[in-house]
Amino acid sequence: MTKSQAVSSRASGRITLAMVAQHAGVATMTASRAITQPDMVSQALRDRVDKAVLELGYVPNRAARALASSQSKVIAVLVPSLSNAVFTEVLAGIQDALDADGFQILIGNTRYSDREEEKLINTYLQSNPDGMLLSGLSHSDRVQQILTTSRVPVVSMMDMSTDPAQLTVGFSQFQAGHAMTRYLLDKGHKRIGFIGAQLDERTLRRAEGYRKAMHEAGLADPRLEVMVPDPSTLALGAELVGRMLAQAHDCDAIFCCNDDLAHGAIYQCQRRGIAVPAQLAVCGFNDLPASAWMNPSLTTIGTPRYRIGFEAATLLRSVIKGDEPAVRQIDLGFTLMARESA
Repeated sequence: MTKSQAVSSRASGRITLAMVAQHAGVATMTASRAITQPDMVSQALRDRVDKAVLELGYVPNRAARALASSQSKVIAVLVPSLSNAVFTEVLAGIQDALDADGFQILIGNTRYSDREEEKLINTYLQSNPDGMLLSGLSHSDRVQQILTTSRVPVVSMMDMSTDPAQLTVGFSQFQAGHAMTRYLLDKGHKRIGFIGAQLDERTLRRAEGYRKAMHEAGLADPRLEVMVPDPSTLALGAELVGRMLAQAHDCDAIFCCNDDLAHGAIYQCQRRGIAVPAQLAVCGFNDLPASAWMNPSLTTIGTPRYRIGFEAATLLRSVIKGDEPAVRQIDLGFTLMARESA
């Protein structure tokens, strides 16, 4: 390292690529290739550059690289919750799909808030992401405008769109809600209640599927619905099943919008001495790991969460590369897991 480079380094607080190259005894272009395109240089050169990077503590300037290559190698991912197992599995699929190409992901938690989603998208667009993965199909008018103006490729996850131009990976929340309700009807239940919480777009579409099935059977009754905006918890499931039985005492089955509520509902039934499913059938949605091991085991809708993340990221990666996808909407389906509780 020359005296002027050392002075510059102390002044800026940053080790430069030129310093790495000099330390490794190679040209700056060679050092750049060893870091960004390692397959283009020999193993011996890669080892020398890697050693110099480690010894100097060099951190590549991603912003400068993005300007030079017109790619940032960054994908922005927005999910509504980081504590919900549903979305942690989606994120795992995304990570596995993007690792091979060296993409980094910026993860944002919208907390089921349109305002938070708008703020995060505005913030992440400043990093010039190559693409975005968004949860759900419903966004505020302002977010839609921002996305249209930015021209950043977007893939929506978790539901299926009626717009054939939209890039979507997921399954029909509506059809899944309808299928579970139809299952309960076919089992002979007539007074089927629906318990919903959070009231995000996915819950509302499951509720629409439930209502359609009940209307088709001529059994629709608004007293059989308990819908609250509160976040889903086991405790809330226990509370809401009590509310359901108070307003519809002849209810003989309950479809909970997710497994957390269903777990709480079953625990409450056990505390009250209500036999499940003999007196009250209970089913959920998402097939969380604990659902198969409860007593009774939970009848629920199995959802391909990891595959949604993996396929959505794979589709986005293809679009970023300039490929025209053969299929713009990937329906991964769902599985009705018939078990002991219903």
